Amino acid sequence: METILAGVADAFTLTNLLYIALGVFMGIMVGAIPGLNGPMAIAVAVPLTYYMSALTAIAFLIGINKGGTFGGSVAAILLNTPGSPESTSTALDGYPLVKKGKGLKALKMALYASVTGDILSDLVLFTVAAPLAIIALKMGPAEMASIFLFSLTIIAGLSGKSLLRGLIAAVLGAFLSTVGLDIETAQPRLTLGLNELIEGIPIIPLTIGLLALSEIIIQIEARFLKREQHAPAQDVFGRSIPRENKRVSLAEYRQCLPTILRSAAIGTGVGAVPGIGAIVAGFLGYAAAKRAAKNPEEFGTGKLEGVAATEAANSAVVGANLIPLLALGIPGSLSAAILIGAFLIHGVEPGPLIFREHGQLVYGIFAAMFMANWINFGIANVGLRLFALIVSLPKSVIHPVVVVLCIAGAFANGNSMFSVAVMMVFAVIGYFMRKLDFSIATFIIGFALGGTFEQSVRQAMILFQDRPADLLQHPIVLFFIALTVFSLWRILRSSMRSAPLPQFEEESTAREEKS
Repeated sequence: METILAGVADAFTLTNLLYIALGVFMGIMVGAIPGLNGPMAIAVAVPLTYYMSALTAIAFLIGINKGGTFGGSVAAILLNTPGSPESTSTALDGYPLVKKGKGLKALKMALYASVTGDILSDLVLFTVAAPLAIIALKMGPAEMASIFLFSLTIIAGLSGKSLLRGLIAAVLGAFLSTVGLDIETAQPRLTLGLNELIEGIPIIPLTIGLLALSEIIIQIEARFLKREQHAPAQDVFGRSIPRENKRVSLAEYRQCLPTILRSAAIGTGVGAVPGIGAIVAGFLGYAAAKRAAKNPEEFGTGKLEGVAATEAANSAVVGANLIPLLALGIPGSLSAAILIGAFLIHGVEPGPLIFREHGQLVYGIFAAMFMANWINFGIANVGLRLFALIVSLPKSVIHPVVVVLCIAGAFANGNSMFSVAVMMVFAVIGYFMRKLDFSIATFIIGFALGGTFEQSVRQAMILFQDRPADLLQHPIVLFFIALTVFSLWRILRSSMRSAPLPQFEEESTAREEKS
């Protein structure tokens, strides 16, 4: 109890409050710009935390994450263009509400649902993470290796269209994490003779290049090729709009509350499982609300419950994502994978030992997350007009600013031009990964997991090299290996089903259909 109270006391300082507020503001602002998102903002902001305390740094980045999740809904509602991928389903009813003159009502319901879902998810994190970590501490290297292996297969769920490409990206990321000194022999490995790679590929420049700079290159290319298509922003603050269309009444919030609670539970469950992600949570929440509605045909035409369902679900993922990260050291999402880099910068390794070795810090982070929810609520409420204007900022202004921030952020990693070069190399790799539909998210998560996975495998091999049959006496290992095999079978089957038919088969099928 003393540790908990000390951690909470650490969090409630003016410095932490100001940094959380700054993080939330940055997150909403970046999330509101179409094409940019919260994880991108976190990647660029991590180098800014070098000179902060560990608690202030993580609180600042979590503020960005929470702000970015809501910020994505601003563009989704006003432009029918999701500011971040998890807000895709928010546009289904958000934009129709704008066309009905209820855009401000939709924005406020998105905020209320987002904050409610986030708070409930955080409460689950506070109560579940520590007991789960205690269980994890009782596991040996073989059990942890089997869990990491299973995680690498299920994060293919973040891969978008192709599960197989997602799995390949995750394995490639894990492979690149082996660059550097061998953990047993201390001999250089895959360093290409470069002394700068002795300690491995730096994760921050890698993340900035893959996530932020490659996206800017894609957007600049689309701009030059004139492929950009955005609906014009709608005025939701006009004086001619009735007052009841600009606010969410208590009765309307109560009416949506069952939907919000249901979606928060879905989002929390989805977030606690590594690899599924907020996009899936948003659509699951939306589908569940539609099934439970008396008039499901009204969804998609401007239904307030539709906005509440998606925002509560995708925001609930934010807190739940930290359950596997803190308890097992497994990042549940792209944002959590980037946070690993921030933890490591400050000498903290996420995993079951974090509660024993840095308990005060962990409970300080929990308190900071709780504060961030209310700060998010206050800043978003006060600044809605500003954030609604940001969605219309021209890309010719945004792109140079982001590129400069990327270069500065990479250089701050050791004050080295080598880090800038690493960022640029991975920006090019990220560009081609996006073009070829290989998931950047699974690549980064695989990279973040790779080192710990290798360590567990090496330890397990040392323990069981003379008697591998003893692994049969470890039910947890057998269980997760069975799940891994099932997951791989599902991925291969899905890839075979989605493979395009050869031309002669397509022609044959067409003839059969005509006959």
